[in-house]
Amino acid sequence: MAGRVRYRELDWFLLGVVLLVASLGLLEVYSTTATHPRFANMHLRQLAWVGLGLLVMFIVARLDYHSLLDQAPLIYLATLGGLVAVLFFGRQMFGARRWLEFGGLTFQVSEVAKWSIIIVLAKYLGELRSETLTPKDLAKVAVLAGVPAALIAAQPDLGTALTLAPIAASGAFLSGLRWKHIAVLALAGLLVLPAGWFLLRPYQRERVVAFLNPGHSPQGSGYQTLQSKIAVGSGGFWGKGMGKGSQNQLGFIPVRHAEFIVAAYAEEQGFAGVLLALSLYLILLLRLLHIAETAADRPGALLVAGVFSLLAFHLLVNVGMVIGWMPVTGIPLPLLSYGGSATLSTFMMLGLVMSVRLRRFVNL
Repeated sequence: MAGRVRYRELDWFLLGVVLLVASLGLLEVYSTTATHPRFANMHLRQLAWVGLGLLVMFIVARLDYHSLLDQAPLIYLATLGGLVAVLFFGRQMFGARRWLEFGGLTFQVSEVAKWSIIIVLAKYLGELRSETLTPKDLAKVAVLAGVPAALIAAQPDLGTALTLAPIAASGAFLSGLRWKHIAVLALAGLLVLPAGWFLLRPYQRERVVAFLNPGHSPQGSGYQTLQSKIAVGSGGFWGKGMGKGSQNQLGFIPVRHAEFIVAAYAEEQGFAGVLLALSLYLILLLRLLHIAETAADRPGALLVAGVFSLLAFHLLVNVGMVIGWMPVTGIPLPLLSYGGSATLSTFMMLGLVMSVRLRRFVNL
């Protein structure tokens, strides 16, 4: 089957949109780091990650996604093993253990967990024969996604742990989750929500308080949100120009090359630039929906739907965080934010999408 696939049949439109977004990210990473000695040449490292990501995407696209689905149990166990290894042997930075180190390079295993869960749930849900999802099936989905989510939350990295929820939710919904079950789950979530407050770490509680009242601690937990909103507002319609944003260049925006890159981008490129970037993301997401609709089989459609839900969740939470509509989390904006592990993970998932599209006419 793989032999009949040619690279000229790749979705070049999708690839073009992806490269446009990545290019905007490279320009903004350069703008946010060029004048800072500590982050010198970070844009070159991000360029290298994008180049490596493209290579990984082409390799994954060449693979038959059915062969990856067949290896779902092994992929799942390897992911759990990696997440457990992080808790014991991971490199500690900023008070958390989220990275494994290999030969001087650090890698965030939780990024692997994202596409791993997409594959595992597509395998399980794609083989169900029933048109509706039973409570037993739903419980299995919750366990499959919940175990790695709990391990990630223990690092601690609650933001990344939450990204597994939309993957599981979209898969369950497309597999026939009944509305009455959705209502029961929503009610149960509301009932246990107060108890979740006591499970949060002190800094996580501070972030929730800062979200509800940013003025509560303008020099503390509310600082990130307030400075981000100032940067977004000061950009106006056309922006101040690349490299000319005061909030950006003077370092008032926290992690302005990663989680808060949209704030720096909005200050320098204005509403017009943000509208361009969000339009590209919208085109990307609509293209993923089209590929899911034209997939050759149910597992392929679930794979693409999982990628769609994850990217949409990242976009919603990250942009919402920047403008103060969401609590501050460590969730980056795919393709725009700096990050090696996240960039490779994103391109790997796009490779899965390409693999599904390349085989949409294959007689299975």
